[in-house]
Amino acid sequence: MVWLFRILTALVLMQLAGCAASPPRDPDNICAIFTEHRSWYDAAKDTREKWGVPVHVPLAMMYQESSFRHDAAPPMEYFLGFIPIGRVSSAYGYAQAKTMTWDDYVRETDNSWASRSNFSDAMDFMGWFIYKTHQINGVSKWDARDQYLNYHEGWGGYRRGTYKAKPWLIKVAAKVDQRARRYATQYRGCKKELDRSWLSRLFFG
Repeated sequence: MVWLFRILTALVLMQLAGCAASPPRDPDNICAIFTEHRSWYDAAKDTREKWGVPVHVPLAMMYQESSFRHDAAPPMEYFLGFIPIGRVSSAYGYAQAKTMTWDDYVRETDNSWASRSNFSDAMDFMGWFIYKTHQINGVSKWDARDQYLNYHEGWGGYRRGTYKAKPWLIKVAAKVDQRARRYATQYRGCKKELDRSWLSRLFFG
C-alpha cells in the first residue's frame, strides 16, 4: 500500500510540475536548485537536447534576469511621482523575455501555449535565443559572457558593440560567466545523482 501511495504522490507532483514554483532556497548551487525543483532539471535537459545548450548557461542567465521569480517584472514608471504610467520595459517572467522577442519565439517554434511565467517555457525560450545567437553572431553556446551580452543588447546591438559603452553591463556579464562556471563545476559533481530515474529515487531514496 505504501508503494502505491508513493506512486500516486509522484504522479500528482509531475502534474504540478508546470505550475509556478517559488525561487530555490539555495540559488548559488545548481545541485540544490535541481534537487529542490526536479521538474526544472527535466526542463533543462529538454533544452539541452533540443537546442544543444548546456544546462548551466541559461540557468546562470536566468538567475541574473529574475532571481528565478516567475512573475519578475521591471519597475513601474510614475508621472509626477505617484501616477503609474507603465513599466520601463515589457520584460516579464523567469527569463525576463520582452514581448516582441517572445512573440518571435512563439511564432518560430509554433508554441502558442507558452507562458513566460512557466519555467519549462522560459528555459526553452532561452535555449532558442542562445541557439540563434550562435547562428547569427557565432557566439559559442558555452560562452555565458557573450551570450548574456547578446541577450541584453540584442543581436544587432551586440554586433554594433553597444555594450562597450556600458561598463556596468560588462561587469554584469562577467558575473554571469562566473556563475555559469561555478554551476558547471557543481553540476559535474551531481549529474549522476540527478539523472537517476524517479522510480529509483522513489524506492531507494
